[in-house]
Amino acid sequence: MKSEEFIKFSDPMKLFSSWISEAKEKEVNDYNACCLATCDAAGIPSARMVLIKTFDERGFVFYTNLHSRKAKEFERNVRVALCFHWKTIRKQIRIEGPLLELPKNEADKYFESRPRESKIGAWASKQSSHLPEGYQSLEKNIKFYENKFKNKTIPRPSFWSGRIVVPEKIEFWKDVKNRLHERVLFKTDNEKWLKEYLYP
Repeated sequence: MKSEEFIKFSDPMKLFSSWISEAKEKEVNDYNACCLATCDAAGIPSARMVLIKTFDERGFVFYTNLHSRKAKEFERNVRVALCFHWKTIRKQIRIEGPLLELPKNEADKYFESRPRESKIGAWASKQSSHLPEGYQSLEKNIKFYENKFKNKTIPRPSFWSGRIVVPEKIEFWKDVKNRLHERVLFKTDNEKWLKEYLYP
């Protein structure tokens, strides 16, 4: 019953690469979207969708305003979880592990690649904060930074950067009829990956 790909892959990052490539071809929108779950200092969880922009042997990279709610939470608790779910291909991946700061030069390089409007938005948005005048406040901020950076290169804000989710556990889930889903879990052990199969 085991999928050939579950038998074939001993490195979860290679299996992840295979699945996200398939999702990129078949998902209509945001194939790289996943749910990021964090906890505050009291252990109260919260979750939101983020976009994973890159991944490599270090882990999975996303970007955020460092004054946002999620950033304040992972300042106090660096352990987070990700969940990818692709309805079209009927697959899911769960990832757990701590966060690392992305090197500033990598954050600078990515920020430079963004559209100018997105760069302005990063400066203008006080992410997760109260909008005192509704969207008029945001529009005012956008106009302010459009004028400030008119005909100028827009630098990356010091309060906007990337984080790497370093995987300690990666679980792959594949839909099977009668809800007999296939699940395989990879766990780190002394810099090696251990693989085990789970009941549905």
